[in-house]
Amino acid sequence: MKTNKLLVMGITVAVAVFANACGREEPVDMDAVLSSPKAFVGSETCKTCHLEHYDSWKMTLHSRMLQDAQKNRDALIVPIEEKRIREDLAQLGDQLKVPADEIYVPAEDEILYTIGSQWKQRFLVRKEGTLYISPIQYNAETHRWVNYHEQDWQARPWLLKCGGCHATGVDLEKGTFSEPGVACEACHGKGSWHAALPKTAVFEKRETIVNPAKLTLGVAVQICGSCHNRGSATQHEGAGWPVGYEPGKALEAYYRSTSFEAGDVRHVYANEFSKGHHQQFIDWRQSRHYSEGVTCMSCHYVHQVGMPPTRSQTVSAGSKQCFECHVQVNRNLAHSIHSFANCLGCHMPRIAKSAESGDIRSHVFMTLLPADTLRDDRIPNSCQACHKHKDEDLKELQEKWETLAVIPSPRGRIVEEPVSYRFSR
Repeated sequence: MKTNKLLVMGITVAVAVFANACGREEPVDMDAVLSSPKAFVGSETCKTCHLEHYDSWKMTLHSRMLQDAQKNRDALIVPIEEKRIREDLAQLGDQLKVPADEIYVPAEDEILYTIGSQWKQRFLVRKEGTLYISPIQYNAETHRWVNYHEQDWQARPWLLKCGGCHATGVDLEKGTFSEPGVACEACHGKGSWHAALPKTAVFEKRETIVNPAKLTLGVAVQICGSCHNRGSATQHEGAGWPVGYEPGKALEAYYRSTSFEAGDVRHVYANEFSKGHHQQFIDWRQSRHYSEGVTCMSCHYVHQVGMPPTRSQTVSAGSKQCFECHVQVNRNLAHSIHSFANCLGCHMPRIAKSAESGDIRSHVFMTLLPADTLRDDRIPNSCQACHKHKDEDLKELQEKWETLAVIPSPRGRIVEEPVSYRFSR
């Protein structure tokens, strides 16, 4: 009995010491918290409890979508040299709607924020209290400057046209946003209730934040689709992003995707495959993956504990990602043509554009044959997306494919022992 009492006392003291060492939580009026309007609190608040996920998120392009160039001049990946910029613009010739020497080029200290850095970089400036994307763009891969809406850039307020997918917590009425970049609350929803509740209120705390991993697949993937998309808002006239949408809601109530059928020949091919960047949701909706329940998060991670395995945010690199589900059991038919197992080259051809034509892969996961281009020359094909075949005759390419695609894999036969060998034994 005495031993049991000592054991209980020891445990009690240990718990008390541990609680004091970690700091006791102050009492929280939960009713007051839950009756107040939800608000954005920022990723720095999330970091206090979710440091590993915060660190992983900081490694992603989402965290660098919009960077404060006033606080961090290193956000600019290239010098703003007006002479060089105008020389590059002049080379575009008839592509320009405004003469190269008349296009507005911001001074470096005018640039408030940078947009992007992987493929290209654009620059935010403020004119009469409103943020606009300046009409110049730097393409990182080719190290050249190109135009961007040089004829109407001041008629395109950035918050209205693009802001909701570049920043978190955009408020169009106030003309503000809570945090630059695609931050925690862009996918998890406003976090003020979640942050205010004590850790001891485990279940209530869980219910006050959106966890995409616990949503139904069809709803969870629409969080990605709210920005990896192109179209127009249904709840706010003139907006290019889903104003009013919150993670966990039905996207189509707030946003209508673009299409070739609707007349968008600039961003979509005649077969409805995407020409442009951030349109993966449009492509995916046409794919077998969509019908089979394979979603964005089946291949991509948003954040994870530890160092990411790939900088492209896929679970595995290249075709290894495909082999996570697709086990190649033979090399018959089309798979007899290529022996290097490059799934992406045929099934995810580079036919879309971020900075330069063909720097983004299709997400319909369907091989486009030369026959597709022969039927409609506005549609590209997987074969000519490869540099080896880019200048070859389409009819000859299609004939080669049809011939090679029906050749079965070589099959061995039983080799009989030579007669002399059998008798010698």
